[in-house]
Amino acid sequence: MDSKRKKDSPESNELTRSSPFPDEVLERVLGLVKSHKDRSSVSLVCKDWYNAERWSRTHVFIGNCYSVSPEIVARRFPNIRSVTLKGKPRFSDFNLVPLNWGADIHAWLVVFASKYPLLEELRLKRMTVTDESLEFLATTFTNFKALSLLSCDGFSTDGLAAIATHCKNMTELDIQENGIDDLGGGWLSCFPESFTSLEVLNFANLSSDVSFDALEKLVSRCRSLKFLKVNKNITLEQLQRLLECAPQLTELGTGSFHQELTTRQYAELESAFNNCKNLNTLSGLWEATPLYLPVLYPACMNLTFLNLSDAALQSGELAKLLAHCPNLQRLWVLDTVEDKGLEAVGSSCPLLEELRVFPADPYEQDVVHGVTEMGFVAVSYGCPRLHYVLYFCRQMTNAAVATIVKNCPDFTHFRLCVMNPGEPDYLTDEPMDEAFGAVVKNCTKLQRLAVSGLLTDLTFEYIGKYAKNLETLSVAFAGSSDWGMQCVLSGCSKLRKLEIRDCPFGNEALLSGLEKYESMRSLWMSACNVTMNACRRLAKQMPRLNVEVMKDEESDDSQADKVYVYRSVAGPRRDAPPFVLTL
Repeated sequence: MDSKRKKDSPESNELTRSSPFPDEVLERVLGLVKSHKDRSSVSLVCKDWYNAERWSRTHVFIGNCYSVSPEIVARRFPNIRSVTLKGKPRFSDFNLVPLNWGADIHAWLVVFASKYPLLEELRLKRMTVTDESLEFLATTFTNFKALSLLSCDGFSTDGLAAIATHCKNMTELDIQENGIDDLGGGWLSCFPESFTSLEVLNFANLSSDVSFDALEKLVSRCRSLKFLKVNKNITLEQLQRLLECAPQLTELGTGSFHQELTTRQYAELESAFNNCKNLNTLSGLWEATPLYLPVLYPACMNLTFLNLSDAALQSGELAKLLAHCPNLQRLWVLDTVEDKGLEAVGSSCPLLEELRVFPADPYEQDVVHGVTEMGFVAVSYGCPRLHYVLYFCRQMTNAAVATIVKNCPDFTHFRLCVMNPGEPDYLTDEPMDEAFGAVVKNCTKLQRLAVSGLLTDLTFEYIGKYAKNLETLSVAFAGSSDWGMQCVLSGCSKLRKLEIRDCPFGNEALLSGLEKYESMRSLWMSACNVTMNACRRLAKQMPRLNVEVMKDEESDDSQADKVYVYRSVAGPRRDAPPFVLTL
């Protein structure tokens, strides 16, 4: 142990050591522990283990960028090479968090530049990232290798050009679902001709044409490329050429699947897919038509993940495709497949573990197509391993949900979204309380739950009583009184995130969690019956919590329109905009 480590470890003297292992051995062993939760538990064993874990950790996960400061992170962990950082609350995905709210990455990068000059990986979610920050990142960290931006905003393709130009050792560039200013596809030409290290490339959500010549040359040079997702402007003919350059791909996101092909072009595309022997993930397929879906069949045997959320397939098309996917474990589809399509899922995918059904027209009220409880039930009968579901529908029944969880009791994530707020069981006109009661009673491993439909406080009594492993709960347009939220806060001992919008919960409900919030990551409440005085009382009684209120224009001064509560060791944040009141 060097002198600095000795200084940081006053108990390292043999007489006071609580660990029988030499420091070097302990650090090497702890270096094999990858789970951030396990490493955090390890650090609590004793002082020696705390220090060994501190020095051996190379990756840090931060679930809320305001829960800690970059300076505190740097003091705690001196040898970080990889950082995963989340910013805005999840409800920002639904435009509930105002623009310019915060979560800017730049202050973190400035600290990392002095403390972590060997930083290699940065994975950001719901952060604000400017072109200036991307250029700073690209020019400051000479060994930088991996950048993942998910649901971020504030940057343009000029920032991507800086990354491509300066990051000579780049292995991963994953740009997914971002609010990006797409200024054109020239950024892809900025990778040097000598550049060959790329393993992951995803630009699926960009809208402009890229230089296909530059893309083809890049894919040809990078022989280790395993993950490629292109945008919808890439044609089938261009896709065929890319596949010939990279038959080693394991994950592929195609471009548009709608193009006039000659017989020769069709055969070449089919042959290219046939040569992709290692493909396990397939997505894209924009505007897919029945005419060209069969070219996929040769590559489907080893697929474990099929993402059709950009392809409005009909039930017959899905059924034919699934017949060639016997090993599928994850499936994302649009509700255009209807119940018939989900019946095909139940009959063709016995190994399925995750199902997500998205609405093709979420804001259209008079939708003819869609899925119902019958499709969900059919899946549950045929897919006993199912443990993750996100299901958007316009009708549901208590009996159907009870059947589903009886058939699939191992759910860890159950997110049922009945799209019409306050919708009852459409057969009995009763609230949907018993549906979610069945979920929490039968699914003892449940970690994440999203509830919807007409719900009274009884639903939340069930959750508090039975959902003992629940970590995240999302609630919208539900509940009868404060009692519902009180049941959840008092009963769910492992709860970490509680997200509530448009519910009747008020001050009494908010203040009932005084002792609970410090063990949680965050609480979000918007359009509820919470007042500013209750928020001030919470902030006064729990000084280690950050209590932030966002006021809507022309709202009552006494009302707290949006409340965000989170624990923090860094104190109130320093970059709050004027519309965010920190109490």
